[in-house]
Amino acid sequence: MSGIRERHMFAGGNTYLGFFSYFDHILPHDLADSIYVIKGGPGTGKSSFMKKIAAAMLDRGYTVEFIHCSSDSGSLDAVVIKELKTAMLDGTAPHITDPGFPGAVDRILDFGNFWNEEGIRSHRNEITEISREISRLFARAYHYLHAAHDIREDSASIHTRALDETKLGRLISELESKLFSGRERPGRPGRERSLFASAITPSGLVNFLDSLLNVGTVYVIRGDLGTGGERIIERLKNKALWSGYDVECFYCALDPRKPEHLLIPGLDAAITVSNSYHSCGVLPAATFDMTDMMDRGYLERHRTELEENCTAFETMLNTAVSSIRRAKESHDILERYYIPYMDFKSVEACFDKILKRLTELQP
Repeated sequence: MSGIRERHMFAGGNTYLGFFSYFDHILPHDLADSIYVIKGGPGTGKSSFMKKIAAAMLDRGYTVEFIHCSSDSGSLDAVVIKELKTAMLDGTAPHITDPGFPGAVDRILDFGNFWNEEGIRSHRNEITEISREISRLFARAYHYLHAAHDIREDSASIHTRALDETKLGRLISELESKLFSGRERPGRPGRERSLFASAITPSGLVNFLDSLLNVGTVYVIRGDLGTGGERIIERLKNKALWSGYDVECFYCALDPRKPEHLLIPGLDAAITVSNSYHSCGVLPAATFDMTDMMDRGYLERHRTELEENCTAFETMLNTAVSSIRRAKESHDILERYYIPYMDFKSVEACFDKILKRLTELQP
């Protein structure tokens, strides 16, 4: 992974539990030198500011992580400059972030200092009405995502009954041997960093797996809804941590408690679940099909139920995406009430000041 200078991922997601945040894993305070928390309303230039910082630091040879927004994957929620142990993140709703160690680690960049408040307040009624509509649309989306999750769990219950636990155990043991045999590290247990590789966005399902799985060895677990690939990832994650390896674990866009992809940087290895909703373009060292571990006769007897679930799942997911898309369209309208009242020359001066400060740091 040493040659990778640009990585893309999500830290928050639209899930069946509502908006779910792993923002505290972007750059934990005990590993950070500086964390810039940007405050400001929609359309005030927070994402554009971070994109410019990220591009400038890439040009200077630094490794940069782009943390995308699940409500608009073209926008950024945060950037991390790895060598400088520095992060810059959007501290506004829904991922409200307040400084944990103000002055010592955290710095606030308040873009509210660059706007004409009187001009914005003149559109108070419109802003309030649109903001309420955005909240309503997200609430509707989360209802449908919850229904999609319940359908997925029904399919999972069928697959669990069909699964041969002995075969599953053998596969887990085989992967543990391939990854860890003779490589355990005595001492402290490893540390987990939790994030999302994919998200449910206004454009549908978006993932950045190819940006993340650019490692020496990749094992692919192929299996559709509820076939149990997350159980393999969970076991290997725990084995890595117990063996002294730090990990990056990327969780399901729908269910943020279920791991789907695991990176073990110390082994230059990854394990990923591949299905009809997300797959990677990298060449795997090996691929394992979960259906090879299942009673095909049992699955055939329940084929109608599984097909009905797939159809219903797609309906629920598409309806949720439609609501999120409408929320994005409303958000775009909301920005129009802020942009005319922003002093973007002052934002540019802030950019120059922060970039100068960053470039003076030594990794």
